[in-house]
Amino acid sequence: MSGTIKKLVAERGFGFITAEDGNDYFFHRSGTIDFDRLDTGAKVSFVTEPSPKGPATCAGLSFTPLPPRRPSAGNGSARSASRPPEPSK
Repeated sequence: MSGTIKKLVAERGFGFITAEDGNDYFFHRSGTIDFDRLDTGAKVSFVTEPSPKGPATCAGLSFTPLPPRRPSAGNGSARSASRPPEPSK
């Protein structure tokens, strides 16, 4: 099965995936490969298994990393290449 990470609670080691079937699935860091590289919006593939806390949890989670984020224009993080920086006073 495949889906997208809907919510990631990294400090607590779990998250939720919205699958292509429209259902949301819980996952825990213990069932993932490279948990620390996951991010909200990442595309993932997984298998489900029965759980006493809900209809299914994720096991064997793997992911396709998203391309690096670009800084958005106008947020002050990028300097204009056409104007040199002003000297310090």
